[in-house]
Amino acid sequence: MPPEPVMSIRQAESPTTATEAGAQALERLRHWPGEHRVAVGLSGGVDSSLTAALLVEAGWEVEGLTLWLMSGKGACCAEGLVDAAGICEQLGIPHHVVDFREHFKEQIVQFLVDGYAEGLTPLPCSRCNREVKFGPMISWAEENRSIGRIATGHYARVRPADQSDNGRHQLLRGLDHRKDQSYFLYDLPQEALGKLVFPLGELTKPDTRLEAERFGLRTAQKPESQDLCLADHHGSMRAFLDTYLPAREGEIVLLNGTVVGKHDGIEHFTIGQRKGLGVAWSEPLHVVRLEAAMNRVVVATREEAGTDSCVVGALNWVSMAQPALGTRQRVEVQVRYRSEPVGAWLEVISPTSDDAAGGRPHRCQLRFDQAQFSITPGQAAVFYDGERVLGGGLIQRPAP
Repeated sequence: MPPEPVMSIRQAESPTTATEAGAQALERLRHWPGEHRVAVGLSGGVDSSLTAALLVEAGWEVEGLTLWLMSGKGACCAEGLVDAAGICEQLGIPHHVVDFREHFKEQIVQFLVDGYAEGLTPLPCSRCNREVKFGPMISWAEENRSIGRIATGHYARVRPADQSDNGRHQLLRGLDHRKDQSYFLYDLPQEALGKLVFPLGELTKPDTRLEAERFGLRTAQKPESQDLCLADHHGSMRAFLDTYLPAREGEIVLLNGTVVGKHDGIEHFTIGQRKGLGVAWSEPLHVVRLEAAMNRVVVATREEAGTDSCVVGALNWVSMAQPALGTRQRVEVQVRYRSEPVGAWLEVISPTSDDAAGGRPHRCQLRFDQAQFSITPGQAAVFYDGERVLGGGLIQRPAP
């Protein structure tokens, strides 16, 4: 029996005419080059739900794919599985649930625990996209369903390779810069980019809500999760870390070594943090360094907390080929998901032995046009040329 057409699931009171952005998205999908078979990564949220609905309406052969990453509550777990299954039932498409809990624990949970123990503030989302979501989803879809494309609800865009791009697929910002998620996708390899479809890349979040209502999707008004999935799952990030790392009391010190307070674990602090330090001082203090070997939290005034350079490792070059050692070029850099891009000079430098062993042949040094606050080891520095994601890596340390 053929799938029930999407038109039949729309609510009678919902608008039946696509928004301008929705109509343009449908037109792009109808003329997308190559085979129109796709597995949609469904989390149970409105973004991935609309992604599936648009592809179905555009005439694609669609199957839903949900990764089971954790047990218990959380948007990506029990509640998400139920909503993802409900969306597939509404759209009349198959739904597959793949148990990735052990893989997620190995690649993300242990990565976070090890990073926080070393005084880093790890960025799990980009690693999860590369090591847990896109790569394994593509492999599963190809091996089990003979499907060579994956679609997700990310607010980003991929421009297929052509001669003007030296044969490289281009990763671009989403048009809604308030929702743009390209920062978390910088670590995807070219092989994955060529198999990805991001139908929401040119929609705003309000467009997405309106389109979801047009389809009568059960997730149209579902609120967004505001926390990292692990924090959501455990109740808070502190609770997650306390599950894996024992309390270890240490000192909070000024840059000159003066002890100004005590802490119960460096993992509970992050660079730039001002509130919750438990320190009384004549002026506000911010965390500027976490010293794992000494089990110390180093604090300073905001004026002392800026840095004009940093070293970035574990590099991945996305929309441009890997530059040669010693290359120096202008870039725009985003050092946090919500931060504004800033101008900088990027110079390619030699790797550490760990970088080389991990298959990342170079590092780079960034020199910012203006001193930056909260340069955080473990977070990503992503390099842009306008809307184009050139590449990125993980901040290792401020440069001398």
